[in-house]
Amino acid sequence: MNITDVRIRKIAADGKMKAIVSVTFDGEFVVHDIKVIEGQSGLFIAMPSRKTPDGEFKDIAHPITSAAREVLQSAILGEYEKVVRESHEEDVFPSILAAPSPEPLMALASEPAFP
Repeated sequence: MNITDVRIRKIAADGKMKAIVSVTFDGEFVVHDIKVIEGQSGLFIAMPSRKTPDGEFKDIAHPITSAAREVLQSAILGEYEKVVRESHEEDVFPSILAAPSPEPLMALASEPAFP
């Protein structure tokens, strides 16, 4: 199975949970509610889970091998870091990104007011 899409659906700046992610495999199967968590040694993913009657959490879907988990985690964290970086650039440079191009205004200024 190949990862064909990673969507960062929600980003939180506060708390340990940083994002909620959906991953599509082969354009045919999607897993929702994968969480990006900030732990003591960096970011990691937590698979979607449900609470059992005895209070324990069990994964609903998860990679079987550690290699598959690493591929999934790398794809998710790579996309998460890209989205965070892009949103940070927009926050740092909002006036530059939102500013209209000055060329149309310059053209108007150079035309005579009355022909």
